[in-house]
Amino acid sequence: MDKLAGDFDSDAARFSDMLHVGDSFDLVVRPVAGKGCRFMLWTLAGLTRSESLERLIAALEASEFARDGKGAAAYAVRYVPAGTARTETDFTRLTEGVLSGCTAVFSDGFGPEALLADLRAYPARDSEEPENDKVMRGSRDGFVENLLTNVSLIRRRIRTPDLNVRAVRVGKSTRTDVAVLWIEGRADRNYALDLAGRIGGLGTDSLVLGHQSIAEALSPRGWLNPFPKTRATERPDAAAAILLEGGVIVLCDNSPEAMIFPVTLFHFLQETDDFYFGPLTGTYLRVLRHVIFWLTMIVTPLWLLILRHSDFLPPVLHFLLPHDPGDLPILVQLIVTEFALDGLKLASLNTPNVLASSLSVVGGLLLGDFAVTVGWVSPDVILYMAFVSIANFTQSSYELGYAFKYLRVLSLLLTAAFDIWGFAASLFIAVLLAACNRTADGKRRFLWPLVPWNARAMKRLVFRLRKED
Repeated sequence: MDKLAGDFDSDAARFSDMLHVGDSFDLVVRPVAGKGCRFMLWTLAGLTRSESLERLIAALEASEFARDGKGAAAYAVRYVPAGTARTETDFTRLTEGVLSGCTAVFSDGFGPEALLADLRAYPARDSEEPENDKVMRGSRDGFVENLLTNVSLIRRRIRTPDLNVRAVRVGKSTRTDVAVLWIEGRADRNYALDLAGRIGGLGTDSLVLGHQSIAEALSPRGWLNPFPKTRATERPDAAAAILLEGGVIVLCDNSPEAMIFPVTLFHFLQETDDFYFGPLTGTYLRVLRHVIFWLTMIVTPLWLLILRHSDFLPPVLHFLLPHDPGDLPILVQLIVTEFALDGLKLASLNTPNVLASSLSVVGGLLLGDFAVTVGWVSPDVILYMAFVSIANFTQSSYELGYAFKYLRVLSLLLTAAFDIWGFAASLFIAVLLAACNRTADGKRRFLWPLVPWNARAMKRLVFRLRKED
């Protein structure tokens, strides 16, 4: 620990050197002359409320400091008009406080202590409905990039003293604030504390990518397994529901998403809309989502397998055979269309809003009319790939959608190479990868409650039931 020496001039000079005063224009250093003592303030202009800083300076100038040996703590209680002010004796903690937006106050009457006043005002956008997690009914607020605001959005919904919020700092360079939330008596306390300890002990240099950086640091191995290791939500109501069900939430400063622990494959196919409708409608939506999404992995490989054994098709299923197969082999058409759709997605992300409609028209013509007219792609391929592309959006996780894409392409290649045995092998590989996927928490299997079997939990995850059922 690097302690203050108690000499005002030497401590102030050393602290200025540690902050590299003069190299950063937004670092404000302000000497203040009080009645009977001297003060020195360090703060970041862009992260401090100017009104609060002015009131603090006025209070320091007007205060009559009594050198009674009580130090900075007694002075703060009497004179400092700050919501939160604490004493510090360590240079490292003072440096972290200033760089996170607090204001450090040194005085020749504090001795080997300094004040750290919380006058922070982080830049933040307004809470609004997440673009990627909208609902037909329900609240329209969402998480923002401010950690304290996100905690407040959950506190507003869960007003119980049993809600615990454990704060840790992660990253050698960024020192990012991370909060672990759980409800005492509902979640496993030992698991929550262990998760907080693991996150606080991460040896990573930075968390500039928010929850994704945490997920990769918690699970450094197994990156070849395409299934996601964590699940995230941008909705405070969904995060509150997870907490009330006994889950653990991890919030990261500068990230508008909440990480959910523990997570399984079936949790990804739950949506907030399921709970804003009655049990009958919610069950219909959830079952429909399951059926459509599971089809996205097998519909094109199964169609390719049917084409290879078209002689066994009954007349009633002959509509599955393409009337105009195109000039390229069906397998090549399916693979090329997979990549073309991903290319259009990447292009749409970088397209200005004023040109988005033009891109959709051009993309539709290229992949639709023109490709069919030239003979590159069969209309049947366009139909099946359009279904697969749209069906991927029945759930909100991009990671899970891409996992199914990789497995679908693998299934196409194995089916083309080994026929029905290749199709069966691809299904086995998919199940094996899901069963072996070790999530970031490491406490629950990815296929739970299917493996190990839990009938009651499986019923609640597949069907939208009433709370008493």
